[in-house]
Amino acid sequence: MSDKTPPARDLCDPAAYINRELSWIEFNNRVLEEGLSSSAAPLDRLKFLAIVSSNLDEFFMIRVAGLRRQAAAGLTRRDPSGLTPAEQLREISRRVHDTVARQSDGVRKALARLQEGGIELLPAKALTPAQAAHLAQHFAAEVLPLLTPLSAADLDPFPILPGRVLNLAVLLEPEAASAAPGAAPAAPAVAVLPIPRLLSRFIALPGEKPLRLVAIEDAIRPNLGRLFPGMHVAATALFRLTRDADVSVEDESARDLLIEMEEAVRARRRRDVVRLELSAAPDPRLKRWLLDWCRLGEEDVYESDALLDPSDLMEIALRPGFDALREPPWPPQPPRDLPGLDDLWQTLRDRDVLLFHPYESFDPVLRLLKEAADDPAVLAVKQTLYRTSGDSPIIGSLARAAENGKQVTVLVELKARFDESRNILWARRLEDAGCQVIYGIAGYKTHAKALLILRREAKGIRRYLHLSTGNYNDRTARLYSDIGLITADKDLAGDAAAFFNLLTGVSQDVGWSRFAIAPTGLRGRFIDLIEREAQASTPDQPGLIRAKMNSLEDPEIIRALYRAARAGVRVQLNVRGLCCLRPGLPGISENIEVVSIVDRFLEHARVFHFRNGGHEEVYLSSADWMGRNLDRRLEILFPVPGEEHRRRLIGILQAFFADNVKARVLQADGSYLRAKRKGKPFRAQEHFYREALAAAQPPAATEFRPLTRPAENEAT
Repeated sequence: MSDKTPPARDLCDPAAYINRELSWIEFNNRVLEEGLSSSAAPLDRLKFLAIVSSNLDEFFMIRVAGLRRQAAAGLTRRDPSGLTPAEQLREISRRVHDTVARQSDGVRKALARLQEGGIELLPAKALTPAQAAHLAQHFAAEVLPLLTPLSAADLDPFPILPGRVLNLAVLLEPEAASAAPGAAPAAPAVAVLPIPRLLSRFIALPGEKPLRLVAIEDAIRPNLGRLFPGMHVAATALFRLTRDADVSVEDESARDLLIEMEEAVRARRRRDVVRLELSAAPDPRLKRWLLDWCRLGEEDVYESDALLDPSDLMEIALRPGFDALREPPWPPQPPRDLPGLDDLWQTLRDRDVLLFHPYESFDPVLRLLKEAADDPAVLAVKQTLYRTSGDSPIIGSLARAAENGKQVTVLVELKARFDESRNILWARRLEDAGCQVIYGIAGYKTHAKALLILRREAKGIRRYLHLSTGNYNDRTARLYSDIGLITADKDLAGDAAAFFNLLTGVSQDVGWSRFAIAPTGLRGRFIDLIEREAQASTPDQPGLIRAKMNSLEDPEIIRALYRAARAGVRVQLNVRGLCCLRPGLPGISENIEVVSIVDRFLEHARVFHFRNGGHEEVYLSSADWMGRNLDRRLEILFPVPGEEHRRRLIGILQAFFADNVKARVLQADGSYLRAKRKGKPFRAQEHFYREALAAAQPPAATEFRPLTRPAENEAT
């Protein structure tokens, strides 16, 4: 145990818990390490560096904004780790400033490495006269017509600047020639120039090889005189605001929820500023004006001496071509449980189908919905939608099913954070097509992932069911690691039918055959499973819990795991993001191992394995072990039927704890160290992809050779 880790006296001692926000920062730093890795492909490094910034945006908009409101209200309640809101804010500021400094250094090094591969991001001072002339022409034709400078002195009140948009602060002085003789020099004025979002961050210069790019701000700065005639530009500073985006909605009235959500999304533009990002070493007068205008302190300013807002590096990382600067692609393979294009309904009557995305294709889910929409035997389709893609084929299939006369019920979760606007559009499109659209349950988010299809067959109506750990999003299904099950299991399908009745308000939560549901019984079910493992554990046959999730924060679950570990249960946790449990505490968590993997695909699946005295059980869920999932969301936990699929999922879990390339192991002090495991390098995600490739290969043809009479000199 590190010297920084105080001993924990009991299971409720703050020393037994890691602060949620600081653990999240450690997760984001693991993403940053991938962007800093000199062994990674150059464009993949840019992608991770961009993700660090996108992650920080959401962190400040939600988590830091909430802490600032608590501190401003004078709240001093301590979190399970013993920190007040004000103490958390101070430590967050210290750690994120370090993250930003490391990220800026990484951006410079990654761009230098990229230059070796044929992509250059040129600063304005490095442009040749011909390139500068081309940039000036581009500015006049494509940029200048879209710019609207705002005067800080003449506009009262000053217009609201939206969050996450680049702006140039400009310090202006009258030209010397325009001043009256003997007059005292006028005080400098401040203007703000918002850079429209629809403009690409990077402008390509003429020529094919190498690709030369210039940042949009470097095209604007040399041409500011055209926007401020008669004024001298004394200084400029590029800046970006992050605003509080944690809007709340009173959703007791479902009839008005659609309108309320639209108003809440618009309200984000007017919320308080919680972070100011600023180009390094700005003119003190500009910095002071920005701090006063934003009502922020020095600790809220994050200066960068590299590219401000590296999330825009994703433009370069996703640019077509330049395949030599990326890792080789891993295209999704046909699922091993669906090797051909057989009759889908007959296949599902014969066996369950387990899907492991993105190693295996998401197409079977799209096909299931498409066939349901067009199949005359299908009577009804019911689905939950939390997040989906911008041009989702799922929405098209649901709409077509309704137009074909089927009963279609869709729960569209309007409160899916930062996807509210898109979900509002989908809800209206589905309603226009004739679908029955439910906007969720008052007071809760519906985070469960379920699709139920009712089909009339020779032996009566049969239910087909898809349950998943991930969203119905065909795009993220190629980027996120998730697991889904398609089944005609009567017990699971019966529970799914009852769940949809619960969502539409025609039943109560009165008990389930196979499901456990949040917010009413999921935490209790998890604790029962953990305690059962502790009770069954013996020195000769110790218990075993393996769990994979995105985040672990719930104190009751953590205490149950501590008790199980004390009883001799071996606990292996694969937690991608934040983890508030401290492993390795003497007498408390010595039997607990926590591993995090950050790799090409975002680990998103939730899988839970309990040895159960040799009668092993495996569960999949939409829920993490977090208070918000267990108390404020509708979630589903379901057991995986079938020994073959259970063994496969156990093998997947084992692979994460064998990884010695991308795995980091949580230490008792809250830091993470690279896994040091003996043997050859083993990378779990690469292993899964190789398995998918092998399973997709057609079986080798059997060769039949007739036997011939042996030669006389051969033994008979």
